[in-house]
Amino acid sequence: MKALVTGGAGFIGSHLCDLLLASGHEVICLDNFSTGSDENIRHLSNNARFSLLRHDVTVPLQAEADEIFNLACPASPVHYQRIPIETTKACVYGAINMLDLACASGARILQASTSEVYGDPQVHPQTEAYWGHVNPIGPRSCYDEGKRCAEALFFDYRRRSQLPIKVVRIFNTYGPRMHPSDGRVVSNFIVQALRNDPITIYGDGSHTRSFCYVDDLVDGMARMMATPDDLVGPVNIGNPTEVTILELAELVLGIVGGKSKIEFKPLPEDDPQQRQPDIGLARAALDWSPRVALEDGLGQTVRYFRGLIN
Repeated sequence: MKALVTGGAGFIGSHLCDLLLASGHEVICLDNFSTGSDENIRHLSNNARFSLLRHDVTVPLQAEADEIFNLACPASPVHYQRIPIETTKACVYGAINMLDLACASGARILQASTSEVYGDPQVHPQTEAYWGHVNPIGPRSCYDEGKRCAEALFFDYRRRSQLPIKVVRIFNTYGPRMHPSDGRVVSNFIVQALRNDPITIYGDGSHTRSFCYVDDLVDGMARMMATPDDLVGPVNIGNPTEVTILELAELVLGIVGGKSKIEFKPLPEDDPQQRQPDIGLARAALDWSPRVALEDGLGQTVRYFRGLIN
């Protein structure tokens, strides 16, 4: 197969490129490097089945592919709140352009959606049937509503053109190649602990997240792409083990060591209080569930960040 991965130089996209190449595919990595990094894909530069295409998904594209994985979009609050209009364009125009490309090339296409389509959920854990509780005009809406619109576009293209689509909703993911200043809680805590800076918790630490190691995530995405055409999703991909943010901070401190203290600050606007996927559909339809324990994945991630900071 020839696979096109948009956002392929990003944190998750680069790991997906690794997996697809290891599976024997030819991979085209498309990225405009607004948040991606050359360092994430440098190790692939000598692979004859890998090519890099510097391109913005908001601009139409002509290319040949059997499969398209659409990941291109700033994905952390620090990044998408800095460029909110560009983020919405990446979600909406990017989806339209990649869907048009899939129609023209006869490709299957997978949308990397997000648990943020559920907003600050009033249903817990979150199932795919839940429609969400999203603020459409808040500081996070460029991403939340952009991804919701992208899902709508995918299903409209399927209804109109019988396009073979796949939609996965990605929950909090962590691992090597996270950007050290992307504002995500795992990278924040690890970098702060390695520098002996205070560990900053927004809120009282009782709000929860569920953290999936990146290798598990991209395995779930690849499995979803390989399913029959009648399975379109959306399918939750994430780790159902729920931890409080305070528990995460204490776990990171235990792995890193050092002298950091925990500080509490006000919770940002529209920050979800709970996040936990129901992955019953992924287990049944994909034979998928996460394998990497949080402690083990954090150990790998800490080793990566030690190499960056030391």
